[in-house]
Amino acid sequence: MPTDSHPGPLRVLVFGAAMRAESSNGRLAALVARLIGDTGATVDLATMHDFDMPLYDGDLEAEAGLPVGALALRDRLERCDAFVISSPEYNASVPGVLKNAIDWVSRVQPQPFKTKHALLVSASPSLVGGNRGLWALRVPLEHLGTRVYPDMFSLASAHQGFSADGQLTDPGLQQRLTETVSAFLSLVEADVRYVCLERRWYEFLGDRTEAPVTQRAED
Repeated sequence: MPTDSHPGPLRVLVFGAAMRAESSNGRLAALVARLIGDTGATVDLATMHDFDMPLYDGDLEAEAGLPVGALALRDRLERCDAFVISSPEYNASVPGVLKNAIDWVSRVQPQPFKTKHALLVSASPSLVGGNRGLWALRVPLEHLGTRVYPDMFSLASAHQGFSADGQLTDPGLQQRLTETVSAFLSLVEADVRYVCLERRWYEFLGDRTEAPVTQRAED
């Protein structure tokens, strides 16, 4: 994105991918949103309930087009420079509701995940903190062209992980999360303001809206 077309603060969409109102991932998403807001960036904090949609069905798409929830997620992705997903781990993988949302929104032309930056975080009562689900989540996002940040954050024993004010009870983990968010935003800002990364290195064959794929700048 040219610097003269976006002179304002970074715009970051943050949402928890759990449906339960008091979920640990909702709390982690809210904490990440506060950390991002503290840097001066503009934060759009959402929940999966903002993006309600049926199970993906090609016949339904042909008859009625994309559901309102998928279009709402598309719109909010298009307005952001980056997004953060706080995702639970279901059976060592991605929650079905999140994968379904990704599948629906990928049907938009041009699809909005490409060239966006993403940070993945998770919270779980398990000792691995939902980390296996984040590795599975990287696959569809990177396939769609999202620049998924290499470092991820997983909060283990999340049922004991938050203090009354919404911070993490472990000062070391709070510092690590703060530093991860800060480093992620520094990369996003460098790319938004100075276009430091080469565009179009993804391999989503369903999108024919732009020029052929170029070589990855990281290679």
